[in-house]
Amino acid sequence: MALRYIYLPIIAGFIATVGITSVLWLIDKIGWTKADMVRAVGSMFTKSYENALKVGLIIHFVAGIVISAVYLHILSILQLTDIVSTTFVGGIIGFIHGFAFSFMMVIVAEQHPVKEFQEADFHVAVAHVLGHITYGLILGALFGLFAMAGIDLSPAI
Repeated sequence: MALRYIYLPIIAGFIATVGITSVLWLIDKIGWTKADMVRAVGSMFTKSYENALKVGLIIHFVAGIVISAVYLHILSILQLTDIVSTTFVGGIIGFIHGFAFSFMMVIVAEQHPVKEFQEADFHVAVAHVLGHITYGLILGALFGLFAMAGIDLSPAI
């Protein structure tokens, strides 16, 4: 029980959060758009861009781990066991999650306490959808690997 509901979400969530963070960092660094979600989240609490990284990383990784439990539960309900289908469905869930998140982010961005994050345009939304798809693909692949390793991932409902 602890493996399925505690350890797997922690492991998978951490790895997938590294994935989404890396994608958004890369998009931000190449200059395509402002996609520094870690600092945006952190600066919501610190009210400062300069002090936001550490707080943003903590919040981002905790959220990524918690949300991974939801993804893993959805995948277990669907009873997918091969890595191709779990990866694909994980990507679909990531797309839905990213679309919903991006829609909300664009609407509330102007309320952000730090000027750098008060504008979220179409490019920012697309960047976040891509990041969430990456997160879902990684979680789906990890779920498939867990299933291949013989870990019981059947739903507990």
